[in-house]
Amino acid sequence: MQILRFTIEEQRWEGERLDRVLAEYSGIARNRFKAQGAVLRCDGRACKLSHRVRLGSRVEVHLPDPPPSELVPEDIGLQLLFENERVLVIDKPAGLVVHPGAGNRSGTLANALAYHLGKAVSEFEVAGRPGIVHRLDKDTSGVLVAAKDPQALELLQQQFRERRVDKQYLALSSRPPQPSAGEIGGCIARDPVHRKRFIWTPDQGRPAHTRYRTIRSFGTGPDGVCLVGLQPSTGRTHQLRVHLKQLQAPIIGDDVYGGPRCADGLMLHAYSLRLVLPDESVARSFRAPLPPRMKALLTRARRSQLPGRCSSRD
Repeated sequence: MQILRFTIEEQRWEGERLDRVLAEYSGIARNRFKAQGAVLRCDGRACKLSHRVRLGSRVEVHLPDPPPSELVPEDIGLQLLFENERVLVIDKPAGLVVHPGAGNRSGTLANALAYHLGKAVSEFEVAGRPGIVHRLDKDTSGVLVAAKDPQALELLQQQFRERRVDKQYLALSSRPPQPSAGEIGGCIARDPVHRKRFIWTPDQGRPAHTRYRTIRSFGTGPDGVCLVGLQPSTGRTHQLRVHLKQLQAPIIGDDVYGGPRCADGLMLHAYSLRLVLPDESVARSFRAPLPPRMKALLTRARRSQLPGRCSSRD
């Protein structure tokens, strides 16, 4: 059991959420307080992590010890774009699950990070996710950042929460979006019929926003290939896939949202990520090259200026 006691003495914390204050004061990632069932008191009264603190408030926290880790380190090769003593930037391949879940207890990015980080993982692992700042879908490739210590994890996650991270994606669709460039807002909600799928709605669900533009288009009709640039300002599950479907340009290989079937999988890639690293004050950009599966499809389409879509599955 870890016990923290302190008084709110800095003006900048006036009216701030307790979990954010705790994270900076203790250096403990704030999701640990919820995951480990921390008992919180402010001025002698029980409170929640969302409690807004006041100057002079006395805070007491009882944080149970974390349960033994069930995450097994695995020597899964990581394609590193950058590494220093605080962070890793990874080019995640398509097909790699980010963290363990139902049906994916091993062979995940979390297992690979546990191996790469070694003993450091035990200091801040929560729910089998060592250092994972954000997530990419299994079938999406590209840039993903991970932290090596609790303070770095909190600093990076805060940038994502506050939408101070610039994310650029590339997708291949069989036709240009309609219209060919612009932005799409509205909300994304879970499909009431197919619970593993999401739908676009004008005002029901969670707000989602994406800017997009058509970069290049080859061929016409259902067998065409169109390269689309995407800049999401929010990070909802399946956001880009749902938005391109709504724009009448579902992603090639996206069987769930009506895209043309493709033996090479989902044609969606997190191309670049721009954010401020811990101990730095100027944002950096990291880029992951377009993967071979997408390059090959574009090359075939460019050479022929004719239908360039992947062959269908059997």
